[in-house]
Amino acid sequence: MHILIANDDGVFSPGIAALAKLASEFGEVRIVAPDVEQSSIGQAISPSRPLSYRRVRIGAFEAFRVNGTPSDCVALGIHHWERVDVVLSGINQGLNVGNACWHSGTLAAAKQAALFGVRGIALSAPSIEDHGDYELLMPSARRVLHTLLTQKPLALLHNVNFPLDPKGIAWTKQSVRHYDGKIVPAQDPYGRKVFWFAALPIEAVEPGTDRWALTQDLVSITPLRLDLTDQDCLSEDSKRLAFD
Repeated sequence: MHILIANDDGVFSPGIAALAKLASEFGEVRIVAPDVEQSSIGQAISPSRPLSYRRVRIGAFEAFRVNGTPSDCVALGIHHWERVDVVLSGINQGLNVGNACWHSGTLAAAKQAALFGVRGIALSAPSIEDHGDYELLMPSARRVLHTLLTQKPLALLHNVNFPLDPKGIAWTKQSVRHYDGKIVPAQDPYGRKVFWFAALPIEAVEPGTDRWALTQDLVSITPLRLDLTDQDCLSEDSKRLAFD
């Protein structure tokens, strides 16, 4: 199995090294990732400038650092490798649940794979800066990859989120009840107005969603699809508001 690994935290993120080591148990690994952090950049691509890459080593693995976005990295990796069976994106330094799925660069890399007809899996966890390493979640991560890589799930695209010390695994749906993006006014050192786009905690969570699973210390696995069509509304409105 050829496993392409990308992320949005940059090629030297500890999450990408941990994921590459784990993924190597399931196949041949190649890393293609941004040369600098590209968090929250979403599905951005670089159509107006050329891409380039440099070879580096991430532990025992061949890696390529790209002057582009997560989606660029996946496109370039699939172009250069003869066959890619699956793209893994992560392990991201921070969760990608609920409406964060719309602007996550981590999930965008997995979605880019799906756009090319290749299976894509995004993997995220809380930042380990204050927690040491990923060792506590590795048994669950191994079980998740075994399921998604060898058991042939139906969906082409999956979003996986880990608590740092998982107690189990759950299939979930995306939480969409609330949006956690807020504009927070502030001042720079010169007294000029500036504005932070910040993610603030949401208290209420819906049972069965990705957010809910994490409050229960469960790994969340959410199957996603590329078709954003609201089929119920399309069916109803095409009849109720028909155009002559």
